[in-house]
Amino acid sequence: MSDVNIPYEESDLYRIRHSAAHVMAEAVLELFPAAMLAIGPPVEDGFYYDFDLGKDENGKPRTFSEEDLAQIEQRMKELLKQNAPFEHSSMTIAAAQEFFASQAYKLELIADLAAGKLNENGVPTAVPASEVSIYTQRNFVDLCRGPHVKYTKQVKANAVKLLRTGGAYWRGDEHKPQLQRIYGTAWHNKEELDEYLKLLEEAKARDHRRLGKQLGLFHISQLVGSGLPLWLPNGAILREALESFLRQAQLERGYLPVITPHIGKLDLYITSGHYPYYKDSQYTPIDVDGEKFMLKPMNCPHHIEIYRSEAHSYRDLPLRLAEFGTVYRHEQSGELNGLTRARGFTVDDSHLFVTPDQLEAEFIGVIDLIQHIFQTMGFYDFRARLGTNDPDSDKYAGTPEMWQRGVKAICQAADKVGMNYTLEKGEAAFYGPKLDFIFRDVLKREWQLGTVQVDFLLPERFDLEYTAEDGQKHRPVMIHRAPFGSMERFVGILIEHFNGAFPLWLAPVQVMLVPIADRHNDYAHDVSRKLRAAGLRTAVDDSSDRMNKKIRNAQLQKIPYMLVIGDKEMENGAVAVRTRDEEDRGALPVAEFITQATTLIKTKRLEL
Repeated sequence: MSDVNIPYEESDLYRIRHSAAHVMAEAVLELFPAAMLAIGPPVEDGFYYDFDLGKDENGKPRTFSEEDLAQIEQRMKELLKQNAPFEHSSMTIAAAQEFFASQAYKLELIADLAAGKLNENGVPTAVPASEVSIYTQRNFVDLCRGPHVKYTKQVKANAVKLLRTGGAYWRGDEHKPQLQRIYGTAWHNKEELDEYLKLLEEAKARDHRRLGKQLGLFHISQLVGSGLPLWLPNGAILREALESFLRQAQLERGYLPVITPHIGKLDLYITSGHYPYYKDSQYTPIDVDGEKFMLKPMNCPHHIEIYRSEAHSYRDLPLRLAEFGTVYRHEQSGELNGLTRARGFTVDDSHLFVTPDQLEAEFIGVIDLIQHIFQTMGFYDFRARLGTNDPDSDKYAGTPEMWQRGVKAICQAADKVGMNYTLEKGEAAFYGPKLDFIFRDVLKREWQLGTVQVDFLLPERFDLEYTAEDGQKHRPVMIHRAPFGSMERFVGILIEHFNGAFPLWLAPVQVMLVPIADRHNDYAHDVSRKLRAAGLRTAVDDSSDRMNKKIRNAQLQKIPYMLVIGDKEMENGAVAVRTRDEEDRGALPVAEFITQATTLIKTKRLEL
């Protein structure tokens, strides 16, 4: 097992960003003395802090302006340069309540600490506290466990930037007060900051929500509802291409397709454990003829019922059931983000029912499938994370022996194929450990994509059985897996990774035919029919626009090929080939272009 990477929480950047968050809060209190403090942790690539600024004259939460943000950043940089020490101490619960008497959110945190609900960082804990941990710089005091740098000057003033503000509900609960969040970032030096800011600008240009609209891929209708994307024709074609690719890969590996409904009885999810464990992220049950039903939050209980629909022998196993199953989660409105965080999404779900002796080979087979998908997409920069349970948390079910068996099985399978992975406590599913594949895109952002999980718990809860060679009933093991994760999220990541310029086999429109004049239109449509007969997705721009504008329009749509047609091309049965990257490849016979294009599609080449 490889563990060469230092966990973020133990890194210098974590200390720098945590310290920057405290200094930012200090600057806010200087400029807005009546502000109340909430929490301010480091996050991926930066930090944030939440504040309550009270109400404006209309009774609405007061917000930070752009001018406020500039002032706060300027004062923050001045404070950093003063080189004040970060001093750690502690207070009794009573002393802390007295000291923070004017800070309502801190008082709530202290009460939770005293009751053993959460620690100073907002992490669940079962240990009641008699004291609280405190960090101080100058006159600013905050509840905090750290870690921090030793002196404020160790956070370089020219390597800090406040990025934006936004609303955030206290503790993520939409029924609680809306706070004002300031997001910032901090790095070791100015060079790192400048590089990060360049990546942010590139990320804005690649934003899948902007490109999704530009390329006609998906639409979010407020009348339909936030977080419920509508797939437009181009997006549906892209999605179907991905599904077809995975379906074929699954058929070759012995998977069987199934289809399950979008709702199920509440009892099903209570039995599985999904309802009690994820109750807050599920929609309110609905009453149907005196019975409670739910929008489906997970596919696995439905697949389990398919397994239970008939008796099984060891000769039937492994049984691999696969479905592109749509599920629904009640995500908070502030967390929704186009396709990458939605309320309705389709999981490329599969559940394998195996004997204990088959577990390792089947797990390795799933790893092989995920690696095949990543290689096809050109996703070479990824890492594996083995998520285990946290023994100190009550969100995990099952016995210690189940967890030990599951972790051992994953370790043995990953070690056998020579896969490096990190072991991360608290990243498991509630029913078992999992191996997640974390992909880093061209902007160096990490995304969790494929996942494969070992489950000894749900077979117990649903009393699953198979008849073994000895004639006795035995318990199967389940493997949960989703190579894409969800179709919506995967497409959103693809859009940004490729900047909308998809490989030929995925492009919704692969070829745009561009007749130069009206007299070339009939020939262009004839060529289009030949290309479609060969399986190519084509369109003809027979508008009255000039040729250069037609080509430019196709490039803006990021269509891989433009085939220009004039008199010479008509005479010679040819097309003049241009690419979206403005490469002019000259004239080719139609048949030769078809051969070249279909070869690229069949082999799923990334380059044109």
